[in-house]
Amino acid sequence: MSLESVRAFFAEKAPDISVIESPISSATVALAAEAYGVEPGRIAKTLSLRIGESVILIVAAGTSRMDNKKVKAQFGGKPKMLGLEEVADITGHEVGGVCPFGLKSPLPIYCDVSLKAFDVVVPAAGSTHSAVRITPDRLAELVAAEWVDVCEHRP
Repeated sequence: MSLESVRAFFAEKAPDISVIESPISSATVALAAEAYGVEPGRIAKTLSLRIGESVILIVAAGTSRMDNKKVKAQFGGKPKMLGLEEVADITGHEVGGVCPFGLKSPLPIYCDVSLKAFDVVVPAAGSTHSAVRITPDRLAELVAAEWVDVCEHRP
C-alpha cells in the first residue's frame, strides 16, 4: 500500500517526478546511497518522532544527526523516536521506506537545513526498494514543510 500511496501522491501533485525502484534494499542511508549511486549525504532520511502528544516527521540529510537540544528548543519537548510498529501504523510506511509523501494521515513535516547543501536529494518513496530524486525546495513545497535547524551537520 505504501509505495502505491506515494505513486498516487506524485501522480496528483507532481506528475513530472517518477518513483525509482532498486532491486537492492535501500533501507539504510548506506544501502540507499549504494542503490541510487549518490553520496550518503544526499539521501534524505525521514525521522519519525513523538514530542509530548504530537508526532512529527523531520527530513534531514543522510549524514546529519538529530541534535536533541535543538529539537527540544524548536518544539518545546524531548524527542522520542517512534517504535517500529508505531511508524508503520502512523505513517503507513515501513521502516526503511518512511518518507513525507503519501502518508496514511496528515502529520506536521519539517525539513532540516542540512538538505540545502545539495541541489538534489534522494528520499525514500514508501518502501525499502524505492526513492525519488527531488530538489530540497521542491520536497519542502510539495509536503508543506517548514524549514528548521535541528541537526548536527556532518560532511
